[in-house]
Amino acid sequence: MLKGLLKIFLGDKSSSDLKEIQPVVDDILLAEKSLLHLSADELRLKSTDLRARINDHIADLQGEINDLKIEAANMPESDLDAKEAVFERIDTLELSINEALEVVLVEILPEAFALVKETAKRFTAEGEIEVTALQFDKDIAAKREMVRVEGEKAFWSNTWKAAGSDVTWEMVHYDVQLVGGVALHRGSVAEMHTGEGKTLVATLPVFLNALTGRGVHLVTVNDYLAKRDSEWMGPLYEFHGLTVDCIDKHQPNSESRREAYKCDITFGTNNEFGFDYLRDNMAKNPDMLVQRRHHYAIVDEVDSVLIDEARTPLIISGPTPKGDEQEFESLKPMVVKLIQVQQKAVQGFLTEAKKLLTDGLSKEESEAAGLALYRAFRGLPKSKPIIKFLSNEGMRQRMLKVESFYLADNQREMHKADEELFFVIDEKQNQIELSEKGILYLTQGMEDDAFFTMPDIATELVALDNLDSNDEEKLAMKQEVMQDYGVKSARIHSMNQLLKAYTLFEKDIEYVIMENKVKIVDEQTGRIMDGRRYSDGLHQAIEAKENVKIEAATQTYATVTLQNFFRMYHKLAGMTGTAETEAGEFWDIYKLDVKVIPTNRPIARDDREDLVYKTKREKYNAAIEQIAELSKSGRPVLVGTTTVEVSELLSRMLDRQGLDHQVLNAKRHQQEAEVVTRAGQAGTITIATNMAGRGTDIKLTKEVKEAGGLAIIGTERHDSRRVDRQLRGRAGRQGDPGSSQFYASLEDDLMRLFGSDRVAKMMDRMGHQDGEVIQHKMISKSIERAQTKVEENNFGIRKRLLEYDDVMNAQREVIYKLRRNALYGDRIRTDIANMFFELVEGNVDATHESKDYENFRLAMLSNLGMEAPVLEKEFLAAKTDDLVYLCYSKSEESYRSKIEDLASRAHPVIQRVHDDESNDFKSILVPFSDGLKTIQVSADIDDSVATKAVSVMKSLEKQVVLAVIDLHWKEHLRAMDDLRNNVQHARHEQKDPLLIYKFESYELFKQMVQKVNAEVASFLMKCTIPSNAGDQPLRQAKKVEAAPLGKTSKAGVDNIAQQNFAARDSMISPGQAGRPQAPPRPKPVDPIRSEKKVQPNSPCPCGSGKKFKKCHG
Repeated sequence: MLKGLLKIFLGDKSSSDLKEIQPVVDDILLAEKSLLHLSADELRLKSTDLRARINDHIADLQGEINDLKIEAANMPESDLDAKEAVFERIDTLELSINEALEVVLVEILPEAFALVKETAKRFTAEGEIEVTALQFDKDIAAKREMVRVEGEKAFWSNTWKAAGSDVTWEMVHYDVQLVGGVALHRGSVAEMHTGEGKTLVATLPVFLNALTGRGVHLVTVNDYLAKRDSEWMGPLYEFHGLTVDCIDKHQPNSESRREAYKCDITFGTNNEFGFDYLRDNMAKNPDMLVQRRHHYAIVDEVDSVLIDEARTPLIISGPTPKGDEQEFESLKPMVVKLIQVQQKAVQGFLTEAKKLLTDGLSKEESEAAGLALYRAFRGLPKSKPIIKFLSNEGMRQRMLKVESFYLADNQREMHKADEELFFVIDEKQNQIELSEKGILYLTQGMEDDAFFTMPDIATELVALDNLDSNDEEKLAMKQEVMQDYGVKSARIHSMNQLLKAYTLFEKDIEYVIMENKVKIVDEQTGRIMDGRRYSDGLHQAIEAKENVKIEAATQTYATVTLQNFFRMYHKLAGMTGTAETEAGEFWDIYKLDVKVIPTNRPIARDDREDLVYKTKREKYNAAIEQIAELSKSGRPVLVGTTTVEVSELLSRMLDRQGLDHQVLNAKRHQQEAEVVTRAGQAGTITIATNMAGRGTDIKLTKEVKEAGGLAIIGTERHDSRRVDRQLRGRAGRQGDPGSSQFYASLEDDLMRLFGSDRVAKMMDRMGHQDGEVIQHKMISKSIERAQTKVEENNFGIRKRLLEYDDVMNAQREVIYKLRRNALYGDRIRTDIANMFFELVEGNVDATHESKDYENFRLAMLSNLGMEAPVLEKEFLAAKTDDLVYLCYSKSEESYRSKIEDLASRAHPVIQRVHDDESNDFKSILVPFSDGLKTIQVSADIDDSVATKAVSVMKSLEKQVVLAVIDLHWKEHLRAMDDLRNNVQHARHEQKDPLLIYKFESYELFKQMVQKVNAEVASFLMKCTIPSNAGDQPLRQAKKVEAAPLGKTSKAGVDNIAQQNFAARDSMISPGQAGRPQAPPRPKPVDPIRSEKKVQPNSPCPCGSGKKFKKCHG
């Protein structure tokens, strides 16, 4: 009511957003009129003019950057401070260019949007557009039929291939789509209903921002949409000379993918964009990089990508030491026996409750009955007999009353409720814990009664310290205690994961078995999530349960969350049909404002109040009756389900009724496009998970519209309101008629966990009998409140995941910046100088305060390979800062002279190879050694001769820095993984795990940086060319190919059965560049196209007059 009053007096956000954008739309419509009389060539010249205006606007800033880069390149190596100041100025100017671009884009926006709309209008009206043939016209004509060249003229057809099928362009932007385009350009989320043409809307801001030449990324939720949209919308951009490609058409790290990123507009899936970022930061050579700076991105189905997909980080990982060692197989028989005795005990508690729950109960009997019922629920909450019994009148209220008693006073009395159980399950918190009774059952007959009991490690270590043994014996005994603690900790963790696998994760609901592998089903879309694995050993536990091969554990090599990846873009926007309910999260995490775009035509869909039954059986029977009735009336019916199991159950029920239907779920996702195409035909019944087929519209015939349009039947409320809205939105596109009806029961997961207490009380008070239904606005609101609780819980989990990754992201930015500087080499000398300074500073700080000259001298010798630059008397008398600067200056001076000496020694050897006409080598390997390690540096012979081996020294610095950083970063990531797992135990001590994680991770990172500094400085200061290097046989350096760095995937997936997991998990065993240990991934299969095939000796279609093999062949 309050919201309604505020809307009356203050207006709503949607209206104010529309009022703000309307003047811009008016300017676009005015600019459109000025284009009506332009020829096609003049239309294309308009886009050239817009690009020129953009370049002119930033010309001064870009010119200053170019001058500064030349200045930095000509600066002497000794002037590092001035060089660093130049680079900082360049970085500042790059940011200024981004700001300047936004100013000029606002100025030309009306003209650019009008230009796109006019182009779309001409493709629709003219069928074929004639223009003067330019080179890019000829290039396209050589590859595709849609453009043909005749003499000096090129003809652009309005029919072309998209996703393997012919499409004819028949779309022109509505005014409301111009509103959506402005919102997207401003970096907002545009919420547009299903069928409102989000793909067409995106052409407006994509074209405008692509004119800058800085790259626009259009991110889709799957590779089918990425490929389809790039081919469908591509000609609209290409007509104006912009380049378009899709990264999902090309192999990772390939030259073709690199070229795709160079295009003005690049389509692709969110995972591929993210993994390419990680691969780039594992590259060994600048030529292996594929991505440019992240400038502007539009995310299609933004709620699915930035919210659902963002629950789990992107990870590249490889083998971990002893990763194939696990106890799941050995513990499995124990778990099976434990579950059997638990099932027997739970059945006994349920039987006891049923016997006691009769009329005329005494207070003691009532309490005993309630306790027995609560124990049964705590023992196996997903047991179908328990769920069914709790749906009876008054039973859930009785159980909830008992639960509130035992939860009071911080669960002080809970041990009494759990003492008769072998293990207890907290379904809401997704936790399982072995009870004392369970441990006694498992250890009976064992010699070690503490086999499943964690030792009190603090007490045992104190007891060992009090022994009379010598230090060596004490150390050995402490190591034995720590080892025992580690073994038991891993064992109990494995046991708990197995119990979760058996009691909380159901086949064909949370996962399916395909190709003898456990594959996760996406709760939101119902699609198979290839390559993804549950975290913390849970996936291995499920593999053990299902008797499939148990994969080895892995460690992280590179990782980033989607939140932090997309926050790297200068400007981010998104579009979807369901974003308003998640507006708070979009703003809190991404600073994205949600703007609701009005529909082109009023929505005619009839959204009915939910029908709530007591049991699932009653609900499904009622739904089947309604489906049969609707189908017979000639209306297509889309039946939405939340799991594979339910879709298969409904399919069997429809078979028994003799009703023809089609099914789309995780087991049949390959037929998605075909199923969605048929779903709008008269009388067709389609069963699909709630978000299956997202991104494709169900189109209706005139006959179907007259019959009432598409009927939506939801068989269960999802735990997210926007997923239900997505299902409803399937009907009523572009003013089509339609209806939506949701069926729910008190046994549904959402109702059972969060929403059924009030509804159950209401149904009991109203005296509802089995088979009767309740339908009221208040009931629907109660369900939506339950969904809000789940959404808040899920947001908390995603935000917690981001808070942990923010810690990692700060460290990641430092390391990746160092790597990028090393790859390009322009700033590497400054970074090395900083390493020297920090190393010297650490040595001085550690020894000067205690006046320990001897250790200072040894540190300088071991770390920097040089004698202390001051005598002991000077060391004691000097100030700390002065001493640091003096030692750093001496180390820099020593290093520069060493580099010059090495270059002078390497140059004659390389010169001799260069002058030898019998050698046709392009590059050469130069060995360097510090006496412990040897590194082979690849150097270009011509470049080395021209620079007198200075380029060899730069290659040495680059290779050493990259090798050391990669080694220690990988180890650091493993330590961070372990830390994140270990800090979770802090909850038991009433401490915040995140706070401890921040403090400890800072110390770990500081130690890692110190190690990197020490190893880089030590090797560079001590290395030399072996004295016999000139006598060794010459070897040409192998070219480093830009091979994929390994397979990639995402970590575990959160769903209603796994709410507490912020996951990481296994992917690959990446080998060295160019030598993958795993077999290469098969090339993706593109849709079959029937493009023209030009014979080698035929004339080239570009109109050049040459043979095809001599031109574009």
